[in-house]
Amino acid sequence: MELCSSTTATTTTPPLLRFKSPLLSPTSYLSLFKPLLRSNKPTLYLSQKPSPSFLQHPSPRITIPQAASSPSAAALDTVKDPLPADIHVTETQEPNSRVRLSVEVPSAVCDDCYKRVINEFMKQAKVPGFRPGKKVPESILVSFVGKQHVLKATIESILKRTLSHAMFSVTGRALKDSIRILTKFQEMEKTYSSLNLLRYDVIVDVAPEVKWIPEDGYKNLKIVVEIDSDIDAGRAAEQELRRRHKSLGSMRIVTDRGLQIGDVAVLDISATTSDQDGAGVQKIPSAESKGFQFDTEDGDKVLPDFLNSIVGIQRGETKSFPLVFPESWRQENLRGVHAQFTVECKELFRRDLPELDEALADKLLPGCTTLEQVKESLLQRCKEVEQTAKEQATDNAILDQLRKMIEVDIPQSLFEEQGRQLYGSKLLEIQANMKLSEQQLASLSSPKAVNEYLENQKENIASVIKQNLAVGDIFKRENLQFPTEELVAEVENSIAEFKRHKQEYDEERVKEQVQEILEGAKVLEWLKEHADIQYSTR
Repeated sequence: MELCSSTTATTTTPPLLRFKSPLLSPTSYLSLFKPLLRSNKPTLYLSQKPSPSFLQHPSPRITIPQAASSPSAAALDTVKDPLPADIHVTETQEPNSRVRLSVEVPSAVCDDCYKRVINEFMKQAKVPGFRPGKKVPESILVSFVGKQHVLKATIESILKRTLSHAMFSVTGRALKDSIRILTKFQEMEKTYSSLNLLRYDVIVDVAPEVKWIPEDGYKNLKIVVEIDSDIDAGRAAEQELRRRHKSLGSMRIVTDRGLQIGDVAVLDISATTSDQDGAGVQKIPSAESKGFQFDTEDGDKVLPDFLNSIVGIQRGETKSFPLVFPESWRQENLRGVHAQFTVECKELFRRDLPELDEALADKLLPGCTTLEQVKESLLQRCKEVEQTAKEQATDNAILDQLRKMIEVDIPQSLFEEQGRQLYGSKLLEIQANMKLSEQQLASLSSPKAVNEYLENQKENIASVIKQNLAVGDIFKRENLQFPTEELVAEVENSIAEFKRHKQEYDEERVKEQVQEILEGAKVLEWLKEHADIQYSTR
């Protein structure tokens, strides 16, 4: 009797049975400013995926809302407006690659700004009793416009004219969207009204300095790359051939014996932590699974000794047995945990496979006429996969080593921007796999969800930033370059990709991201040429 598809519906493998080794309110007066800052430039090529995807087109992103913050001066005048007198700026270095600028604007500058404000109001205000364009006595104009309104406009004018001058010492180092005016507007009003001068403090993140330990240590890297035995081309080709062979067979219900190697069982699984005294026993939710379809030929992919513990189990039978999670378990909180598993066998099947001979060649791999052709083609494909995986593992090992070799004071704005980019990429993956509704997407994109991610992934985000900074530093130190035509071609491909997805894009930002990708690829290429790389299989 063949197994019905409804009876053998594939169930997602429980996480605990996948045994794998363990392997980032502005106020109105600021809306007048224009961009004049260094970009944080969060890179695409070092995202926390199995490996960096070099030369991958920048893809459409989900917008992650920025956290609410104090008034920002993230945009400044690109051209400085000459001042009638010098302003006084005191620079103070602060933690996290941050600089505090204490600014004092003298009376001469304040008076000049006041006059400009009055002249502007003179042009625009329609004061009763005065024809347009005619000079209105200052006292009457101020009374008409409102003293408080004039005061606010004057302070706005002072800030607009002086902020770019105050930022001179950090020009080229200031990170985009990181400038914050710390002084409250009410305090500035009070100071100006009483002293006829203005004082304000600005805080800004600057490009962090990368310190190598040892200096130039990246030039002589010694890397040991661990390759998972699962990607061995020969072994993978055999497993793929076996998988294709099994797909051509049927499964029959077993009623006269217990589970044997080669069978498929439908299991209900649960587990609890086990203490010797029986106290503090708790369920392990991630181990629970209903209707889990377990192929005994995949026994090496589950928790050690799980398969041995259920061999012989019959349909309708329940077995309970203890297991210990290995120290290499991917979920850190379960490493070394003693657990008591309970498994009920709901269904038991054996495979009825056709003989593996030349007659099956075309069914195993369309276009092949012999079994040897099938094996050779699968082996070639697996060799390509193996090479790609090997290269990716090498890239990851190098990047991980670089991260450990540098010391850097990460600016908070850079941390938040990189974290939001990683979170946006994560949401895109979820959206692609699950097709989230607008309500679900809004919930996952909320400030609370984003902040929780930033907090929980703090270490991961910091690692990504360190890798990015290390790669960028090496590119500059070694004066590496790539062909301009390569940049142009990749930018065109990326823009075409955005258009294909009907997504908005910033051409300048796309160019920046593509440039960063190409820089990263060039750095890894250079490092591989100069590093001592050895490979081991785990």
